[in-house]
Amino acid sequence: MTEPVEEGFDVFLHDGDKAVAAVRQVHPKSITIYVEDAGDFIVSRDAIRDVHDEKVVLDYARLDPKLRVAIRREHNREDPTI
Repeated sequence: MTEPVEEGFDVFLHDGDKAVAAVRQVHPKSITIYVEDAGDFIVSRDAIRDVHDEKVVLDYARLDPKLRVAIRREHNREDPTI
């Protein structure tokens, strides 16, 4: 069983990868997440694959295309040597 989503949880696309966002707000049918340098995005609870250990794992296929682009851009800016 998954734990409830709470503000401040890190958001991932795959368990074990780097976080792509953080939970800002929790709503009955959605959550608001913050992607660095892209802002806030509303994610339907249907797009949440799992919640555990203060992590939210999303189902990439169910994400809004604008959110997908923001996540890709955020990862492209990272320095791979760090």
